[in-house]
Amino acid sequence: MDLTKKKCVACEGGMPPFNPQEIETHLAYVKNWVTEDNKKIRKDFKFEDFKQAMKFVNKVADIAESEGHHPDIFIHYSHVTLELWTHAIMGLSENDFIIAAKVDKLLGE
Repeated sequence: MDLTKKKCVACEGGMPPFNPQEIETHLAYVKNWVTEDNKKIRKDFKFEDFKQAMKFVNKVADIAESEGHHPDIFIHYSHVTLELWTHAIMGLSENDFIIAAKVDKLLGE
């Protein structure tokens, strides 16, 4: 399944978060993302310097805005960590994996 071709769907809650099997299935569609207690997915990125890290963060922001689904972003000089989860359901949904796949595509992964 090519998640980069999908569009995030607004989530207002009322639906269950992904179960562990759904999470494992969707982790196969993204590269090197890890789960935290089946509630979030996370990936660390290392860049040459702060400027390159910020260019990446700005591209991620563009994706997030266009999809209406936003990661938590942590920046430490040349190191960026992204965490994704669907706040409205307190867990993971397909939206999180769509954003992860689109971020991977930014870096050619």
